[in-house]
Amino acid sequence: MEELKDSVYRELHKVIDPELDINIVDLGLVYDVNIDTNNNVQIEMTLTTPGCPLHDSIVSGVKNVVRGIDGINNVDVDVVWEPAWTPERMSQAALKILGH
Repeated sequence: MEELKDSVYRELHKVIDPELDINIVDLGLVYDVNIDTNNNVQIEMTLTTPGCPLHDSIVSGVKNVVRGIDGINNVDVDVVWEPAWTPERMSQAALKILGH
């Protein structure tokens, strides 16, 4: 199960926030990934702002890359606003890209 979860995270690195040109994992937008015994994936994530105009595009990207993993059945993405995203959630790699 852990190997499949690692695969999900690897694929999620391919989903890029178009405004910042950084993947959603390094941005700290992915809060949790759960996989049940039937290989259904539940992803809890957020966006940088509640009114993000790219909401549908990013969520569709998440679903598409995860569905492409062999053995995955259903993919559900739950966009949450609590806890709110802050730049402190970003990886060192993302901070470096933004010049911090």
